[in-house]
Amino acid sequence: MGLNMGVNLGGLLMKNPVTTASGTFAAGREYNDFVDVSALGAVTTKGVSLHGWAGNDTPRIAETPSGMLNSIGLQNPGVKHLMDVDIPWLNDQGATIIVNVSGHSFDEYLAVVDELEQACVHAYEINISCPNVDAGGMTLGTDPACVEAIVKKIREATKRPLIVKLTPNVTSITDIAKAAEAGGADAISLINTLLGMSIDAERMQPTMARVVGGLSGPCVKPVALRMVWECHQAISLPILGMGGIMNGIDAVEFMLAGATAIAVGTANFVNPCATQDVINGIADFCERHGVRDVNELIGALKC
Repeated sequence: MGLNMGVNLGGLLMKNPVTTASGTFAAGREYNDFVDVSALGAVTTKGVSLHGWAGNDTPRIAETPSGMLNSIGLQNPGVKHLMDVDIPWLNDQGATIIVNVSGHSFDEYLAVVDELEQACVHAYEINISCPNVDAGGMTLGTDPACVEAIVKKIREATKRPLIVKLTPNVTSITDIAKAAEAGGADAISLINTLLGMSIDAERMQPTMARVVGGLSGPCVKPVALRMVWECHQAISLPILGMGGIMNGIDAVEFMLAGATAIAVGTANFVNPCATQDVINGIADFCERHGVRDVNELIGALKC
């Protein structure tokens, strides 16, 4: 009897538990020489806003021990370009599409979703780590009341699966997860990057123009695993887990902690075939352990 690799992420049916982390795979075309995007559980696009964003000043990437810092600033050409160029290409490839939605205000999030309702996409991942101009520039995802409010508004605007991406830069990740659930989310994804910085001691200056950036890669995996596990205990929503996943065993660890699906991010910069390697690694683990359905791994941690 064969192995079932299919999972259901809050109503999004995926042929396997592996997608891409937003911002590390563009919209898939750039990896087309290495990865068959239709073979992935889903492709998660780079974050898209209503109009194009120029992004932050350079330098905006720095290597760190076991990871990297980035301060790209959600550079993107806007939702119209995504709908005219990238989504048609992904549909032609037969990919399952998750669009990551960004905005500086409640109205901008809603406007992006309203535009995307006219396109053939399968789910939304709402990036609530943007500064919220409606609340004086505060990061929306750090306030449970703001999280519940924006999720509720977007929930009213779409029937498509709604995945809410959480920032780890909070005191209690479970409070934010509960707020997303209360607002009507179908799933949550975590973690986004951790705030960090690096310094060029010889020049006595920060390495990056904006001083701080988002830390990702293997160095954040222990934090990400802990937060996935905590949220799995606290809410009933399925979880898209990410943070330092480099191979199949890393992915299995996230599923054991409670993730229904996982996203591969920084690994794509090191190995453009990382997503397919992770899929193969999960399948190999299941075969070695006599697991016939990958869903048996979800939350199966023995503790």
